[in-house]
Amino acid sequence: MRAQSPCCGEFETASRLSRRRFLAALAATTGAAVATSMFGDAVVSSAFGATSTAGAGSGNVLVVLSLRGGIDGLGLVVPHGDPGSYAARPTLAVPAGSLLAADAMFGLHPQLAPLQWLWDQGSLAAVHAVGLPVPNRSHFSAMEEIEDADPTSSTRRGWVNRMIGLPTGTGASDAPQQAVQLGSSIVPTELYGPAPVLAAGDLDQITLVGADTGTDPAWAARRRRSLDQVWAGTAGSGTPALRSAYRSALTVVDTLAPVARRTYTPTVTYPRAWPATDLSDALKDTARLIKADLGTDVVAIDYGSWDMHADYGTLGYGRMQSMTAGLAGALDAFLRDLGPLRERVTLVTISEFGRRTHENGNRGLDHGWGNVMLLAGAGVKGGRYYGTWPGLGTGPDDDLAVTTDYRNVFGEILASRFPDRTLSKVFPAFTCRPLGLMA
Repeated sequence: MRAQSPCCGEFETASRLSRRRFLAALAATTGAAVATSMFGDAVVSSAFGATSTAGAGSGNVLVVLSLRGGIDGLGLVVPHGDPGSYAARPTLAVPAGSLLAADAMFGLHPQLAPLQWLWDQGSLAAVHAVGLPVPNRSHFSAMEEIEDADPTSSTRRGWVNRMIGLPTGTGASDAPQQAVQLGSSIVPTELYGPAPVLAAGDLDQITLVGADTGTDPAWAARRRRSLDQVWAGTAGSGTPALRSAYRSALTVVDTLAPVARRTYTPTVTYPRAWPATDLSDALKDTARLIKADLGTDVVAIDYGSWDMHADYGTLGYGRMQSMTAGLAGALDAFLRDLGPLRERVTLVTISEFGRRTHENGNRGLDHGWGNVMLLAGAGVKGGRYYGTWPGLGTGPDDDLAVTTDYRNVFGEILASRFPDRTLSKVFPAFTCRPLGLMA
């Protein structure tokens, strides 16, 4: 789901390296790469775990939407009340009179208009000047740092993986569908780790190769029996990890393939025009998964690139206005499609860093530091802006300073919606300081 960036080769390199690093680690996990090629995307992320059982989660679902490439938080939620805002961006700044939901300091980009109803009913909020405690302007390392969220350890394990690996009030679960990446079959860092998770381009990909509905049923049944004989028994081929991966893959397929086979008719029309297409597909599958009620706690989705060193544009043209329109249209459709289930679903956005305060010579924005996070849905005390505003500097290389560590936002969401998860184990050596943004 990452659109190619014409501006920053480092972002494209980061995307490739993330995948290469994942595949190298997977190959080192007692031959799990063999299982990946045999069983398809469904086993890519479940190859770490033990036998899976479909289980019911807490009933609450967290959707983490990663805005890859470094979205311009100063353009998405505009600090029109700061005197430095318009001086720094003589051609790119959004006119104050065009902003939505404006207070004395902030206002929303006008292309977020499809989400105005959420703001008005108190279900959409923004946290500004949020991010990593220390500037990191490398796409690759900033993504890894944010999604790992544990500076105390050199072990690569994402905060979502730590979260779902914790026992709950109903005991521990090893069901891969607890945490799902949709839109890509590559597991992001936030989900990576020993607790089994699931990654797929879409729900229709979750099938045993050769055993889908387009195959002769008798042949498919023979294939399934053959695979069982080879992999499932205690004396089967390969290592215990591979046999465990096979059982996990079968559980995923048996649990989710029936959902995928049923025709899904959303209650609204999702936008199909670029650049909303991929995000709409992932969010529609997310709604489908949530409605199936299979015990999913977290869904991760990527949408980008927001790496706009050039061609940023104005309200009349350019990538920022088109990408923001795509984001808002797809989110609007998703949250309306959920209907009453919005009471169980909280959505939050995250990006690796923000952009510089001042526009560059290409009428774009270079890598910065502080950014904005949007929250919508269940438990959100919306209709307002959160965070401590540090003010904008006047120098050409000035960044928006970070006054709120991003882990405070995630931590407050987890404390509110998943109170049986121990925050100190999800975010080690970090003390959460709530902002009061969750009920």
